[in-house]
Amino acid sequence: MSRPRLWITRRLSDATLERAARNYEVVINHEDEPGTADQLIAASAEFDAIIPCHSEHFSAEVVAQFSDRLKIVANHSVGVDHCDLPALKARGIVVTNTPDVLSDATAELAMLLMLGAARNAVAGDRIVRTGAWDSWSPAFMVGKQVTGARLGIVGMGRVGQAFAAKARGFDMEIHYYNRSELPADRAQGAQYHANIDSLLGVADFLSLHCPATPETTNLMNAERFARLPAGAVVVNTARGALVDEAALCVALDSGHVAAAGLDCFQVEPGGNPAFAQYDSVFMLPHIGSATRKTRDAMGFRALDNLDAFFAGRTPGDLL
Repeated sequence: MSRPRLWITRRLSDATLERAARNYEVVINHEDEPGTADQLIAASAEFDAIIPCHSEHFSAEVVAQFSDRLKIVANHSVGVDHCDLPALKARGIVVTNTPDVLSDATAELAMLLMLGAARNAVAGDRIVRTGAWDSWSPAFMVGKQVTGARLGIVGMGRVGQAFAAKARGFDMEIHYYNRSELPADRAQGAQYHANIDSLLGVADFLSLHCPATPETTNLMNAERFARLPAGAVVVNTARGALVDEAALCVALDSGHVAAAGLDCFQVEPGGNPAFAQYDSVFMLPHIGSATRKTRDAMGFRALDNLDAFFAGRTPGDLL
């Protein structure tokens, strides 16, 4: 019996590629460039399965041109805003993702961004790196203390809960907004807010961990930045679409938002060049899940879903 034919759209971890080759007839995009619409359409006639990343866009227009051969899209990501799920479902194509396994890595990066933004990491690194550090005073590089501060989390799912667990190590007072209140054993003392505006009013630090949807696009706009306490720090490791970037620049200019830590942007790759003028913005290139352990786990989770599907079972992460 022939093995299912699988297209892996990006250069995944070595362990993932080795495992995939044992069970599938695999074609790997070793050039590691995002798959185009034309490539996705062509692949639908050549492959039984695709493991894409967030860089491949399964729009309704693209999916409408798919062949009937493609049976499953096993995403190498948690977020699926790059997939038109109703369009894929209408074509009978199964879609899965990789939850759970990247929560800690992303929460670690959120902590890095929060600390770096609060404690002037960008300016401090530049001063030392360029040899400009030639003085010191009690007023030099004074930042915002994290320990004991109030932290607001928007989206208390897996990543939000992992971030809250790490923030407790800094004795932060944790508040959260979520679509529903968590059971006490999962909230671990975090205070629930039934609406986001209530949360914003107490968030000395605000960290975004919700998905990008039509409802959450520009979730943080000028009005909501204004609801934060003066001198707040904003962190986003979720999706760039959540933040009105022009409004954030205005809030930074006024000083109402003291700093921001950003791992994702409205335009990716590339980011927003307007942020480069701010030493108070600590930026990273969407690397929240970029650890060896997590990349292996994500690849294996995608393959677990494929294995289940081709064995006639329901994949564990069916969407």
